Parts: sequence; structure tokens; C-alpha cells
Amino acid sequence: MSDASKPDAGAPPTTEELHGDPYGSGDEHGGRVFTVNGGDWDEIAESLGEAPEERIVVNMGPQHPSTHGVLRLILELEGETVTETRVGIGYLHTGIEKNLEYRNWTQGTTFVTRMDYLTPFFQEAAYCLAVEKLLDIEEQVPDRASVVRVMLMELNRISSHLVAIATGGMEMGALSVMIFGFRERELVLDIFEMITGLRMNHAYIRPGGLAQDLPPGAVDKVREFLALMPKRMKDIAALCNENAIFKGRTEGVGHLDLTGCMALGITGPILRSTGLPHDLRKAQPYCGYENYDFEVCTWDTSDAYGRYRLRMDEIAESLKIVEQCLDKLKPGPVMVEDKKIAWPAQLALGGDGMGNSLDHIRHIMGESMEALIHHFKLVTEGFHVPPGQAYVAVESAKGELGCHVVSDGGTRPYRVHFRDPSFNNLQATAAMCEGSMVADVIVAVASIDPVMGGVDR
Repeated sequence: MSDASKPDAGAPPTTEELHGDPYGSGDEHGGRVFTVNGGDWDEIAESLGEAPEERIVVNMGPQHPSTHGVLRLILELEGETVTETRVGIGYLHTGIEKNLEYRNWTQGTTFVTRMDYLTPFFQEAAYCLAVEKLLDIEEQVPDRASVVRVMLMELNRISSHLVAIATGGMEMGALSVMIFGFRERELVLDIFEMITGLRMNHAYIRPGGLAQDLPPGAVDKVREFLALMPKRMKDIAALCNENAIFKGRTEGVGHLDLTGCMALGITGPILRSTGLPHDLRKAQPYCGYENYDFEVCTWDTSDAYGRYRLRMDEIAESLKIVEQCLDKLKPGPVMVEDKKIAWPAQLALGGDGMGNSLDHIRHIMGESMEALIHHFKLVTEGFHVPPGQAYVAVESAKGELGCHVVSDGGTRPYRVHFRDPSFNNLQATAAMCEGSMVADVIVAVASIDPVMGGVDR
């Protein structure tokens, strides 16, 4: 039978003929045509079955301005009431945890600081504490380095909470709150830039200590900040605390009680807003937190308003801790003495920006061949970490941030995995939103304060 006499002669090629591509079909020119649909959208629409016509499915995000980045919320609605909420993540996946396997232990800090870009110092601290635990040098980290770490983490907590308050206010239409919140955050970022050279993505906390000591004038700048912030926080409190409209939008919204938090593994301000004073700085102290005087803030409303008030209280406590850090700062090194581990911390601010101090360059380039060789091997190859695994958790601004590090004895991590609080806390979205109005979904998600950089590692 000739090709011309076949029944399908002249017909477009079938899907199977197009290299077995399930999405391919033919056109009149015999080319490849791809049918693209909306992922799981068709399945969701079909799952409604014989639902009433007024029940609709709405895709909120991943570009919606109220979804805190590329978060996708799939809402099933009956009128304005949310009957079902599903969370879609993965739109910002960076592969940071996998990338860590291809860089040495010190270079890892440049990756982890980029996960939750609003809390970089917490990621750096958790990672470095885990590496130091594997190296068994926890007791060798200089006191000055630990004090600076605590100071930077508490400043970071302040800046993160300010963003949570600012963006939450903006999404409700309280634009003055947004302006005030970001204005005060700039003060913190100026301090970060002075100390680390960068406003974010610092890689300043390193295994064994810090990248460099505090520059001249840093302590004075922090003291100026401490004097100014209480006045600025009063402005935000006056705008929101007893504002009838603000309270009307937040009281009773996004409710999640202690039982729900326990079932879902929720930590941080969401958990403490139920009245449980759980804080790793007190429960499992690290970096010398047991030597600082501060209170674990709680609230008892389990709603968005309580989480706002809790963050305001925590900012005040963080200011107290930062002040104690300045009082505890004593002259001394900021990196462990073991030269087989200590990444060079002899840096100086030169005319071209950050760079090695001239004394350090003179030593390794002109005085000691051994120092030059060691410097070269340490920077290019890195140090070896004994085989084993370690898990260290810190109290991030959003909750428990844990770092699980596995070493096979080499100069690079075998595995690194983070327990990011934004990822865990997002589980609460459905419990907070179902049965409420669409407008309340925005407030509930804002009170969770998720950052997708931490969720999609």
C-alpha cells in the first residue's frame, strides 16, 4: 500500500511522531506546536466538580504585590469568603543548599547570607556555629567575635521586624507606617554598611570568628542609633497601637492558637503571640546569650494584631541587648588563633575600598614564604573539617532557624540543609485564612512575615 493511499496521508504528524513529545502536535506546515497550560490550574478547576457557579478559584500571585515576593496563593472563594487556601512555592528556587557542596567551608557564608535576604546575619551565624561545632572550636571563638555577632543579630532582628511592620501596614493602606518602617530600617542598614561594607549579603560572620574587626567610629554610630530609635518607635506606636482602623483590620484576623502552632511546627512571633514564651536565646543559649539581660516577649491574642505588638516589644528588647553588647566589647582578636582554620581577617579600608592591610601584605609577600604558601592554600583550597554532622539552631527574627551540616572530612560540605522558619510558618496559611474574607488573607500572610528567599532555598 503506497503512502499516498493511506487514510492519513497528508495529515499533520501525531504527538507520538513528534519525538514522543506529549505536548507537541502538528500544524499545516508540519512544524512542532507546543500547548502550554497553567500548570495545575486545570486540575484545580476540574476538582470543583458540581460546585455552585458562584464558587470560583482565584490565583493570587506569584506577582501579586501583597504576597511578599513570588508566593502563589490559590484561593477558592464563595463570594468574598475563602473556603480553601493552597500555597504554591518554588518560584524563587536558587539551589543555594546544593551550591554549598561545591565551595569550601568559608565560601559557604557568601551563599547562606543570601537565603532570607532580610535576616542575613542569622543564616551566617547558624551556619558558622554548625561548622565550629564540627571543628570542635566553639570554646576557641574569641569573646569579642561572639559579642559582635550578638550585636549584629539583634540589629538584624530590628531591621527585619521593621520591614514586617512596614510592609504589613502598606498592604492595609497605612502608607505612613510603611514610610516610617523603611526610614528606620535605613539607619540599621547604614550601620551594616559601615561595619561590613555591604547593606545586605554580608558574609561577615565566618567560621572561627569574623571577617574583620569593627571599623573606627562604628561604636559611636551604634550609640547614636540607640539614642534615636526609642523616639522613632513611638511614632509607629502612635500611628497603630490604638488606631481604630488598624485594630479593626488586625484584631481577630489570622487567628492561630497554641494547639495549631504545636501541630504545625510554628515558631517565632506567631508562637509567642499565643502566650508561650519559647525563645532559643533563653531555651538553648548560644553566642553567650545567657549573659544578657532581656525578656522573652509574649502576647495573648493569637492574631495579627498581637504579632504586630509582639514585634514592637521585641524591637525594644533588642535595643537593650545591643546596648549591653557595646558595654561588653573589650579589645581583642575576632578570629580563632589556629592558623589552619583562621581565614585572614587582617583587613583595612583603603582608597579602593575594602582590602588587606598593608602590614599583612608585607608579611606574606616579603617576609615569610611559609605564610604566603599557607595563605594561598587556605584561600584556594580551604581547611578540612572532620567527618560528622551537626545541627545548630538560632532564634531568627521569624522563628527557629536551624542549620544541619554534614562533613565527609573534606574541604567542602557534603550536605547543608536549613530549617527556615518562613518555610515552616507558611504551613499556617490555610488555618489562618479559611473562613475569612479575601482582604483578611493579605493581613494574615503579612503577619506570618514570610520571605521567599528563605523558603525556596
